[in-house]
Amino acid sequence: MNELYPLLQVLIMAAVIAFTRFLPFLAFPEGRKRPKIITYLGGVLPYAIIGMLVVYCFKGVSVFSYPYGLPELIAGAFVVGVHVWLRNTLISVFGGVAVYMLLVQLVF
Repeated sequence: MNELYPLLQVLIMAAVIAFTRFLPFLAFPEGRKRPKIITYLGGVLPYAIIGMLVVYCFKGVSVFSYPYGLPELIAGAFVVGVHVWLRNTLISVFGGVAVYMLLVQLVF
Protein backbone atom coordinates (compact mmCIF):
# COMPACT_ATOMS: atom_id res chain seq x y z
CA MET A 1 0.00 0.00 0.00
CA ASN A 2 2.90 2.38 0.70
CA GLU A 3 4.01 2.17 -2.94
CA LEU A 4 0.59 3.41 -3.99
CA TYR A 5 0.75 6.73 -2.10
CA PRO A 6 3.26 8.50 -4.37
CA LEU A 7 1.30 7.44 -7.44
CA LEU A 8 -1.95 8.73 -5.91
CA GLN A 9 -0.26 12.01 -4.99
CA VAL A 10 0.99 12.50 -8.55
CA LEU A 11 -2.40 11.65 -10.02
CA ILE A 12 -4.22 14.04 -7.67
CA MET A 13 -1.75 16.85 -8.40
CA ALA A 14 -2.07 16.24 -12.14
CA ALA A 15 -5.87 16.34 -11.91
CA VAL A 16 -5.85 19.59 -9.92
CA ILE A 17 -3.40 21.24 -12.32
CA ALA A 18 -5.40 20.05 -15.33
CA PHE A 19 -8.59 21.38 -13.74
CA THR A 20 -7.08 24.81 -13.18
CA ARG A 21 -5.81 24.86 -16.77
CA PHE A 22 -9.18 23.85 -18.25
CA LEU A 23 -11.32 26.00 -15.95
CA PRO A 24 -11.09 29.22 -18.01
CA PHE A 25 -12.20 27.36 -21.13
CA LEU A 26 -15.10 25.81 -19.24
CA ALA A 27 -16.14 29.10 -17.63
CA PHE A 28 -15.85 31.18 -20.81
CA PRO A 29 -16.63 29.05 -23.87
CA GLU A 30 -15.76 30.36 -27.34
CA GLY A 31 -19.22 31.68 -28.15
CA ARG A 32 -19.75 33.42 -24.81
CA LYS A 33 -18.54 36.99 -24.27
CA ARG A 34 -15.89 37.43 -21.59
CA PRO A 35 -16.43 39.96 -18.82
CA LYS A 36 -14.44 43.18 -19.25
CA ILE A 37 -12.45 42.57 -16.08
CA ILE A 38 -11.18 39.23 -17.41
CA THR A 39 -10.12 40.83 -20.68
CA TYR A 40 -8.42 43.65 -18.76
CA LEU A 41 -6.58 41.25 -16.45
CA GLY A 42 -5.50 39.16 -19.42
CA GLY A 43 -3.81 42.21 -20.90
CA VAL A 44 -2.28 43.59 -17.69
CA LEU A 45 -1.23 40.57 -15.62
CA PRO A 46 1.57 39.26 -17.86
CA TYR A 47 3.45 42.56 -17.56
CA ALA A 48 2.82 42.74 -13.81
CA ILE A 49 4.12 39.20 -13.34
CA ILE A 50 7.26 39.94 -15.36
CA GLY A 51 7.81 43.08 -13.29
CA MET A 52 7.49 41.12 -10.05
CA LEU A 53 9.95 38.50 -11.34
CA VAL A 54 12.48 41.21 -12.22
CA VAL A 55 12.17 42.75 -8.75
CA TYR A 56 12.49 39.31 -7.16
CA CYS A 57 15.61 38.49 -9.20
CA PHE A 58 17.36 41.76 -8.30
CA LYS A 59 16.28 41.97 -4.63
CA GLY A 60 19.36 40.25 -3.23
CA VAL A 61 21.93 42.15 -5.27
CA SER A 62 24.46 44.06 -3.18
CA VAL A 63 25.74 47.13 -5.02
CA PHE A 64 28.09 48.09 -2.17
CA SER A 65 30.32 45.01 -2.21
CA TYR A 66 32.22 43.12 -4.88
CA PRO A 67 31.12 42.41 -7.67
CA TYR A 68 28.77 45.39 -7.20
CA GLY A 69 25.89 43.75 -9.06
CA LEU A 70 27.76 43.69 -12.35
CA PRO A 71 26.91 40.08 -13.33
CA GLU A 72 23.21 40.73 -12.74
CA LEU A 73 23.31 44.04 -14.60
CA ILE A 74 25.18 42.59 -17.58
CA ALA A 75 22.90 39.54 -17.77
CA GLY A 76 19.79 41.73 -17.45
CA ALA A 77 21.02 44.03 -20.22
CA PHE A 78 21.74 40.95 -22.34
CA VAL A 79 18.18 39.67 -21.83
CA VAL A 80 16.67 43.01 -22.80
CA GLY A 81 18.97 43.40 -25.82
CA VAL A 82 18.37 39.89 -27.16
CA HIS A 83 14.64 40.21 -26.62
CA VAL A 84 14.48 43.53 -28.47
CA TRP A 85 16.59 42.05 -31.25
CA LEU A 86 14.98 38.61 -31.71
CA ARG A 87 11.56 38.98 -30.01
CA ASN A 88 11.94 35.46 -28.64
CA THR A 89 11.32 35.03 -24.93
CA LEU A 90 12.89 31.59 -24.61
CA ILE A 91 16.13 32.57 -26.30
CA SER A 92 16.45 35.77 -24.31
CA VAL A 93 15.72 34.14 -20.93
CA PHE A 94 17.88 31.05 -21.47
CA GLY A 95 20.62 33.19 -22.98
CA GLY A 96 20.49 35.52 -19.99
CA VAL A 97 20.76 32.61 -17.58
CA ALA A 98 23.73 31.25 -19.54
CA VAL A 99 25.46 34.64 -19.59
CA TYR A 100 24.86 35.13 -15.86
CA MET A 101 26.19 31.67 -14.99
CA LEU A 102 29.26 32.16 -17.17
CA LEU A 103 29.94 35.54 -15.57
CA VAL A 104 29.53 34.23 -12.04
CA GLN A 105 31.56 31.06 -12.61
CA LEU A 106 34.34 32.34 -14.87
CA VAL A 107 34.66 36.11 -14.56
CA PHE A 108 33.59 37.32 -11.12
